[in-house]
Amino acid sequence: MGKLQEFDITFTDNKVVYGPGESISGNVRIRTSTSLPYKAIKVNCQGSCGISNKLNDASWTLEEQYFNSTLSVADKGTLPAGEHSFQFRFLIPAAAPTSFEGPFGKILYRVRAGIDTPRFSKDYKAQKPFYLLNMLNLNEVSGIEIPSSAVTTKKFSYLLVKTGTLMLKARTDMRGYIPGQVIKLAAEIHNKSGKDTGCVLASLIQKVTYKTKRPVFDLRTIAEVEGAGVKAGKHAEWKEQIIVPPLPQSALDGCSLIEIDYFIQVSLKSPDAVVILPIYIGNIALNLSPSRLMPSSPEQCGFTAAPSAAGVTPSAPPAEEEPEDMLCAGGMDSEEIPTKSHSQQDSSGQPVTMSPSAFSHAPGAAVPPNHRQPDTSAPLFCVSTGATIPFFTEGNVTPVPTSCSLILPPEYSSWDYPHEPPPSYEESCSSANSSFNSRQ
Repeated sequence: MGKLQEFDITFTDNKVVYGPGESISGNVRIRTSTSLPYKAIKVNCQGSCGISNKLNDASWTLEEQYFNSTLSVADKGTLPAGEHSFQFRFLIPAAAPTSFEGPFGKILYRVRAGIDTPRFSKDYKAQKPFYLLNMLNLNEVSGIEIPSSAVTTKKFSYLLVKTGTLMLKARTDMRGYIPGQVIKLAAEIHNKSGKDTGCVLASLIQKVTYKTKRPVFDLRTIAEVEGAGVKAGKHAEWKEQIIVPPLPQSALDGCSLIEIDYFIQVSLKSPDAVVILPIYIGNIALNLSPSRLMPSSPEQCGFTAAPSAAGVTPSAPPAEEEPEDMLCAGGMDSEEIPTKSHSQQDSSGQPVTMSPSAFSHAPGAAVPPNHRQPDTSAPLFCVSTGATIPFFTEGNVTPVPTSCSLILPPEYSSWDYPHEPPPSYEESCSSANSSFNSRQ
């Protein structure tokens, strides 16, 4: 490095995860072998977001800045040989969004330092990233106490003759979860037809929208459970669980370029039937006080209509009305659908075991009931410093990728291109009307 032997940025207490409204402080350390003249020594703190419609492209198509502050810690002079330290402090705006790193965009925060030297001399630069966690309190989400549920029907026909009807409905026990909690899923299939169904599949799906001129939708299957099919004329029920792994939180308040949504998709391979259950993933758990608990016997076979979450639209058309005895079990004996495979199980079919500390929480986050006394030495969970690689922090160290085996199935990080979601029912109708009008 020549005259400059050390040029580094350190944060107070080696802290690397901050919250909106906090101050970030530290020192710029410089060590020189000989005297070093300078015009100014400056420190800059910046937060910004950039997105692109190309994979892993650093040349952003769109950008937005959340703050950009520069502090001059030393004016024109000469640094004598030896060690020097300059303090800095910046205030993080209260509206700054959570850090995020995805294949088509990033929300980045960093502190940069520069030594501006006289003309014809070399300038020196250093930088260090930090991470911001803007907590999502699930208790502040509108309608969060209503479990997510949906129902659809499918008519069978052969040579234009109706041969039967299939009904698929599903619900989750809650609408909002934090990493480490369990999503309890219940599905019901009423196969009033002469054909056996294909396997039933439940998937936890992440949808990240990058709002370029032509929006990019990155759909990822986080966890997947497969159950057996249902015989002709049978009514069957399926109950399963999915552990919420370390994932970026739903929504990114303060960011207008990136949206994150989650939903459970329950589908049949044959016939083609799909229901979508929007859910939220946050940082502070839902407070299930008695006043917020749903009735133990909801109407219409235990399913209550729930409004769709913003940004998630079911791709299937609304269910057609059917007689009540068709949609409900009506006293029929129900079979239990066996589970064939679960991406969160090992090859022997047993759930993957892991330490509870893998789901430790950032300071201020609510702790789930079964983790009321977490290990204080466990790593702190930095929930959204990566769409593909969540990070952990432990005390005074830089965040490192977690080795949690439950995070994502192998195919998660192998997709080369974004996947466009299917058109919604409303979009399909609009497209059909446009085509009809154009032929008039």
